Parts: sequence; structure tokens; C-alpha cells
Amino acid sequence: GIVHVIAPEMGLTQPGMTIACGDSHTSTHGAFGAIAFGIGTSQVRDVLASQTLSLAKLKVRRIEVNGGLRPGVYAKDVILHIIRQLGVKGGVGYAYEYAGSTIEAMSMEERMTICNMSIEGGARCGYVNPDQVTYDYLKGRQFAPSADWEAAVAWWNSIRSGPDAQYDDVVVIDAADISPTVTWGITPGQGIGIDEAVPTLEEVPDSERALTEEAYRYMALTPGHPIKGTKVDVCFIGSCTNGRLSDLREAARVVEGHHVAPGVKAFVVPGSEQVKQQAEAEGLDRLFEAAGFEWREAGCSMCLAMNPDKLKGNQISASSSNRNFKGRQGSASGRTLLMSPAMVAAAAVQGAVTDVREVLNSAGVAALSS
Repeated sequence: GIVHVIAPEMGLTQPGMTIACGDSHTSTHGAFGAIAFGIGTSQVRDVLASQTLSLAKLKVRRIEVNGGLRPGVYAKDVILHIIRQLGVKGGVGYAYEYAGSTIEAMSMEERMTICNMSIEGGARCGYVNPDQVTYDYLKGRQFAPSADWEAAVAWWNSIRSGPDAQYDDVVVIDAADISPTVTWGITPGQGIGIDEAVPTLEEVPDSERALTEEAYRYMALTPGHPIKGTKVDVCFIGSCTNGRLSDLREAARVVEGHHVAPGVKAFVVPGSEQVKQQAEAEGLDRLFEAAGFEWREAGCSMCLAMNPDKLKGNQISASSSNRNFKGRQGSASGRTLLMSPAMVAAAAVQGAVTDVREVLNSAGVAALSS
């Protein structure tokens, strides 16, 4: 399985820790109130040899999201919206602290999704204050404190950011402004709501026009044309961003009663062996397979074109992963549209980018916010 799924589920990730790992999405662990960041190979050597690293002090940006999410809007949509607003370079030199009533209402798995993609926004790490949600998740896990549990919680509470904490920048976002979000271009910042159109050149800042034109050429999508209805060839549910049990459950809600559209290859890859076993115990594997999905062993899979899980030619992928860079999913001309697992499931059964709320409503299932 994936380290960013396994470590939390084993209770290895805890508030107050400094966690360094040889993968950029180590920022995931910040959801627990840890300072967690990816490092390079030579830095791995340094950490193993000395347990220290030399880092420049980061600025801190508080990103406050408030209010209830609309039906069909998930944690993945929240972080894609944040990156769209602040840009892929907006977080350079910063640590992001996520706060507000929306974040506080999220489960640990949702918070992990948010922190996971901090790096896509340019930030060195992402962080959420530890709270009762954190402690309820950790309690009883293999490597979580046991005999000294109360003392651990007391210390964890003491490290929370206080109401008088000073920040270098504060950004406030209304959760009601967030829609099911899809990337259309070649960076995670090139995202739009499901009801929006691919932006025209006149709609983007001058500083982004060269990149926008490059994205037009690579993605072969028409400026001004709605993203909804874009045909897809491959649908991938998984990754360290969205390969947890809650992700699979929500995708299964969308899939139930439907079948993968003709000509679409769809597969589900749990983030860990434990997630796989839990999903199978709930019968999710059988539900997905009955709908025409492949049910795979745990791992990274198509997120980074691991093993045979690769796009071919200029295929378009609807993917619950974290990066849509050129060639990311194994083909030099392959195209990736990032979205939530529920949106990927909807695309799989419709054969095109679809508003997940319409699929759920057609089946008489209420679209949840998550």
C-alpha cells in the first residue's frame, strides 16, 4: 500500500511530530497536526544519518473555509478550489494551515485529502489543528499511545494554534462558492466548476496566458466549451489523495445500479491492504465489479503510471489522483482530468465528464457533501 495511507491507519502519524519522507505528498500527515513534508534522496540520507535537516523558516498562511459544503461537493473539490484561487505557485515559501468550520466538520480522511495536495499549491506542508476528531481517529490504533493516552491528548491540545496566533497571510473562503471541480489543463491550478467552460485566453491573467495556450495545445480542448460532456477513455479511483475507505464508499454510492459506459476502462485501487480488506468486507469489490470496474491490489497504480497502469496515446483519464502534468499517467500525449472519486465514478458510467449530482439524483440517491 501507500505510506500516506498506511502510516495514519496504523497510528504512526501523530500530532506534534515532524515527519519527513521521500515523497512530496508527505504533506498528507499534516492533517493530524504534524509538520510533514517531502524530501529528496540526499536529504533522506541526511535524516537517517543525523535526524536533522537544514530548512529556511517558512511563512504561514491560514486558509479558512467556512460554512456547509453543497451536496456533491467533497474535500477534493475544496482543495482544487483553493489551488485554483491561490495558484500552483501561491504557496511557495509557505506552510498552509487549514481552518474554519468546514475543515473542523471534516473527517480525518477528508482532512488528509486537503493536506495531501498542499504541495500542488506550492506550499511546503499543510496542517490542521488536532482536535477531538483527530483523537477519536487515533485512539486504539496499533502505534497510538495507550497507557498514557490522557497525557498525550493534553500535550496535543497544548500545541494547537491559539486564537491570538499571528499569520503572514489569511485567506477566507465561503464553502458555498465551491462546486464539483474538474481540472481542464496541465496543472492542478487549471480547474473549473462542473458548470463552467474552459476559460478563453481573455479570461486569464496576462501572466498565465503562455501556460494557458500550452494547455490548449496539449489537452486539445476548445476554449469557451463546457467541460461537462468531455468524453473520457479511462477512469481511475485511488491514490494517496483519494484511495481511502470513505472515498471508495462514496464512489460505490454513485456506481450502484449503473454500469461502466461502453469503451471506457475503469478500475479501483485501494490505498492499502487494510482499506482493501475493509472494502471487501462491505462488499464494495463485488459492487464495483458488477458495474464493470476492475478491482485491483493496493498501491499507487495510475497516479504515476506504475507497472502496466498507463494511458495510451492521447487518451483522456478521469482521475482521483493529484497531478495532471504532461505525461504523468504514462503516455507522452495522455491527458488527465482531476476530480473527486464520486465524480470519477459518474464519468465512468456516463462515458464523459458529468455532474455527480445528476447521476445520484437519477438513481434517487441524495448527493452528500463530504
